[in-house]
Amino acid sequence: MAIGTPFEDTPNKGVLSTNAELIPLASPTFESGPPDEHSIELARVVDRGIRESQMIDLEKLCIEPKKEVWMLFTDVYVLDYDGNLFDAATLGAVAALMSTIVPAKENDRGEDFPLPINHIPISITAVQIENSILVDPTLDEEKVAAARLTVTTDENGDLRAMQKGFTGALSIDQINKMIETSQRLGNEMRKMLG
Repeated sequence: MAIGTPFEDTPNKGVLSTNAELIPLASPTFESGPPDEHSIELARVVDRGIRESQMIDLEKLCIEPKKEVWMLFTDVYVLDYDGNLFDAATLGAVAALMSTIVPAKENDRGEDFPLPINHIPISITAVQIENSILVDPTLDEEKVAAARLTVTTDENGDLRAMQKGFTGALSIDQINKMIETSQRLGNEMRKMLG
């Protein structure tokens, strides 16, 4: 976290920035250099789930409207890739944010305080392989999947974000089943986060 200037269109809200790095150590298919489309998509899916669920009360990260706000940087570093980066990255980011303490004291802005959390988003990814739907796909399963759907829900079961991947099509029934599965498994995952 750092202190910075708010965006002009949100002068009384803190800033959330999400980045993802796919380093060569994680997979021989990842290359050094500027972010590619996979790391950009990963960062956007994680960011969208956090932002659209309103996980963080960004207004409480305003120090002085139009002048100073807390800027929150969420960086995802993939160390070992064996499939389903969306769920792993979202779970890691959410767990980190839930334990974040705003460093106000060391920045002469009062006492430290926990990051103001409103909701806990969880993403669940499923893939379609022939006539089957699999949840939490491995890398090998992703390679043969026709379609992928990541669904992010909050603790109320409300849909907060969705991301379709691969070139295959999904039926309405398959999408509904994936949403219901995401709601059910999301609640189970939240219990593990405490």
